[in-house]
Amino acid sequence: MPLDPLNRSNSDLVLIVDDVPDNLAVLHDALDESGYTVLVATRGEAALQRAAQALPDIVLLDAMMPGMDGFEVARRLKANPATAHIPIIFMTGLTETEHLVAALEAGGVDYVTKPIKPKEVLARMNVHLQGARQARQEVRQAGQARNALDAFGYASITVRASDGKLMWQTALARDLLLDYFGPSAPPQQHLAPQPVVDWLQQHLPAAQQQIEPPRLSFEKGARRLSFRLHQQTGDSEGGGDWLIVMREVSDAAVIEAMSLSFKLTTREAEVLYWLVKGKTNRDIGEILGSSPATVKKHLERVYVKLGVETRTAAAGTAMAKIRQLHPQFEG
Repeated sequence: MPLDPLNRSNSDLVLIVDDVPDNLAVLHDALDESGYTVLVATRGEAALQRAAQALPDIVLLDAMMPGMDGFEVARRLKANPATAHIPIIFMTGLTETEHLVAALEAGGVDYVTKPIKPKEVLARMNVHLQGARQARQEVRQAGQARNALDAFGYASITVRASDGKLMWQTALARDLLLDYFGPSAPPQQHLAPQPVVDWLQQHLPAAQQQIEPPRLSFEKGARRLSFRLHQQTGDSEGGGDWLIVMREVSDAAVIEAMSLSFKLTTREAEVLYWLVKGKTNRDIGEILGSSPATVKKHLERVYVKLGVETRTAAAGTAMAKIRQLHPQFEG
């Protein structure tokens, strides 16, 4: 079970990889005394396994080991998305330029030469761990910001423009997407709903020029889910990753206000609501689960209570009252 690197707030976790016990002992003691949590591995295969399980904050890696050498370990760590972010400091007794270049090309961020000097290792580690700590803090703050958006009813998702992959989503966003679109793709594909992808790709050129596109909206009964393109979060290759903020608005309060203002029954207020939305009697009947004839009877009573004689007049009277009570209403 992988450890969560974001919850490791008391000390940084260091993985030391060296096939020489004396080197391990010297480094282990020095790091332990300095407050680090230390894991060790004496072979390349064991190093890969422990890195994948524990997700250390930094790796001290011996370049020359029997079997799988440090260069290959580094390449495999960088090839694995789960460990690619971990900084690697090579420890090497080889000081020729080509060996140092090979260490950096394999994915190392730095190197120290043998015989190992613990103070030098600690100093080099601290430089790279500061960057790692900052990155973790940014991830943690981003997660807190997303949760805060959820708390205020603003769900958020990040979509990769090139193929519509859902890179992440908040809990509220997941629930809303499922409610409005159902399982739009097999779970293993992690794709955003196709209408959202089409909207993003259609307006991508304008968005890249920092021109906000028109919002995308979907209605479900008296509820409406809108999508607003917020900002690009990844690099621009293939269109980049885009943060999209979602907001659901329910017009139930509007229906209730019409009922109270015009002394309508709940069903009469619902019929009037959909009339304002431009729906026909047949449409309203399908939405409310009744016949067009029943809708017509409700409307006749609505006309009497509003003191009007036509659909247009009823819609105008209702809209004026709604705008007064709910200025944000979209008719």
